[in-house]
Amino acid sequence: MSMTDLANALPDYAIDLKSNLNALANEPILSEQQRWGCLLACAYAAGERAVIAAFEREADARLTVEATIAAKRAASIMAMNTVYYSAVNLLQNHDYRAEPAGLAMSALTHPGVDKIDFELWALAVSALSGCAACLNAHEIELRKRGTSLERIHAALRIAAVVASAATTVRLETANSGGTP
Repeated sequence: MSMTDLANALPDYAIDLKSNLNALANEPILSEQQRWGCLLACAYAAGERAVIAAFEREADARLTVEATIAAKRAASIMAMNTVYYSAVNLLQNHDYRAEPAGLAMSALTHPGVDKIDFELWALAVSALSGCAACLNAHEIELRKRGTSLERIHAALRIAAVVASAATTVRLETANSGGTP
């Protein structure tokens, strides 16, 4: 299934999602690697099989093997970090914030792609998880590296639309008894 197939399979109530999927697939403010890596990392993080398959099919022609692995790396490391940092920051006892995480995080320093690209992907995955600490840390890192608000905003839009696609596919699968 391609992204076009995915968009076409969406129900009529998701007309805005169809439009947004098409627009973000051609988002001009991001490089092709930034755009497709972000779409793919968010699809992996959203965890919906049909959405992952659609984005993998499209990304395969646009990303190197290394970039595809880095998109998986972004989804994987941020799955861990968003749980940990969100929890530490939600606890009323702020003493936990001063403690070292004690978790391996080499993916953040050796992502396998351009650091800005990886940070955009990590930011977008953080948005899917709603982790304020991670969102702020990645936004600060991106701004230090000269990334424009427009690029950061584009990554956040991608996260929102991929989350919506995954939710819509799950809803339709549940309503149809298991077939999207």
